[in-house]
Amino acid sequence: MTIKVGDKLPDGTLTEYIETASEGCSIGPQAFKVSDLVKGKKIVIFAVPGAFTPTCSAKHLPGFVQHHDAFKAKGVDEIWCVAVNDAFVMGAWGRDQKAGDKVRMMADGGATWTKALGLDMDLTERGMGVRSKRYAAIVEDGFVKALEVEAPGAFEVSAAEAVLKQV
Repeated sequence: MTIKVGDKLPDGTLTEYIETASEGCSIGPQAFKVSDLVKGKKIVIFAVPGAFTPTCSAKHLPGFVQHHDAFKAKGVDEIWCVAVNDAFVMGAWGRDQKAGDKVRMMADGGATWTKALGLDMDLTERGMGVRSKRYAAIVEDGFVKALEVEAPGAFEVSAAEAVLKQV
């Protein structure tokens, strides 16, 4: 069943490639519990079918990087980009796109969390395996306040500009 507005996010683990070591967090892939990350925060989560794919690299991720300050001005604590890729790929894509500290590049390598959301799709016939649908959500303290899922092949309702109007 697909998650909907009003639902609590399912718990799960996402990984992030950490570029700079800090207390308790070394360089490299680090696993984080979703429930810990969302506690007491307003987070915009957007998901893409894959890192380095054309629409994702040319439009989706760059829009959130570009509008980071506008989201912050509206009280958003963090912006996450989630994809069914590994943390190394997400880290490399984040560096390539200059996401820096503007967008957290969160990997769901086995699509476990994406499946728990009910937002997975099977692209095996296209050589990509199980991936995430393209969507955007506004989450407050772990609860979905807004959710927009794109139709197959579309890129409109999950664009940064569209999400910014809902925050």
